[in-house]
Amino acid sequence: MFEFLTSPNYPNAGLGIEERSITAVALEGGRGGLRVRQCASNATPSGSIKGDFFEQNILDESAFIRCLEDVLAAAGLLNQKRWSVSLPGSSARTAIVTLETEPSSKQEWQEIFDWKAEQTFGIAASELRMSRRKISNDVEGRSRYFTTAIRLAVIDEYENIFERFGRRAGLVLPRVISEAAWLYHAFAGDALLLSAQPGGFSGLLLRGGEPAVVRSVTCTPAEAGNEIYRLLMFYHDRYGGVLENILLIGEEIARNDVLSAAAEAFGREVDVMDAADVGLDLSGTGLAFDVLAAPAGLASLHFGSQAAKVAA
Repeated sequence: MFEFLTSPNYPNAGLGIEERSITAVALEGGRGGLRVRQCASNATPSGSIKGDFFEQNILDESAFIRCLEDVLAAAGLLNQKRWSVSLPGSSARTAIVTLETEPSSKQEWQEIFDWKAEQTFGIAASELRMSRRKISNDVEGRSRYFTTAIRLAVIDEYENIFERFGRRAGLVLPRVISEAAWLYHAFAGDALLLSAQPGGFSGLLLRGGEPAVVRSVTCTPAEAGNEIYRLLMFYHDRYGGVLENILLIGEEIARNDVLSAAAEAFGREVDVMDAADVGLDLSGTGLAFDVLAAPAGLASLHFGSQAAKVAA
């Protein structure tokens, strides 16, 4: 899934921006995987950031910049100029775009794809920065593209501040895609990412190394277990078997709720993975994997498949 992104040209440092926090992390190669070399995370001032696909994200630039400076100083990364950046999940949209017919020319393909993207994301393609990846055709033979969209105006907000701050954001992706890097590194089989956030969760199912199902679910923490059960039953009914590789990130969903949902869906216990399972050593950081997963996932792209050694 991330073969086209994995490159030593990407920095080994990642920045994770959320409504409630900013996290900076730098990785280095370690025995059997990767380890955190430097990191810090600070709470953002209330009301300074709002993850939103359609509206302005940075509501208080001064407060945002102060928080960013404090995080970089605390992590010892003030001299780091190149970053990969994870944006709040609500700032972007991710979907599998299917083309009903096969275009006869490159121009026609672009027109059809842009129209489909507009229908999917609810905004003109000319106002979006989209990254797309061709994945396997559906059962009817139609072309499919795993697509992530962020409004150009939102990207500009962040990039303009980074430039004024003397930093360059080379790779900018939403949180769920950043977190999914860990599943790409570690597993060749089917895997499910559950990315919890206030108001629900995103589910990304990887099958054969590429996205097969994308779900964005709105629910309360009390309802999350039932929603996850439905998603796991969908997998069981469509693909059969037991989904062994489940990665939960985010404190809004309890680990026990996922364990219970998996046991009910598959008829036996299924473990939920943690940082060690995906090849990341957090020792000495004082921070949870929930906090570090997205920025560290982007930083891990610098190392290619090194993190996969843990699963060998």
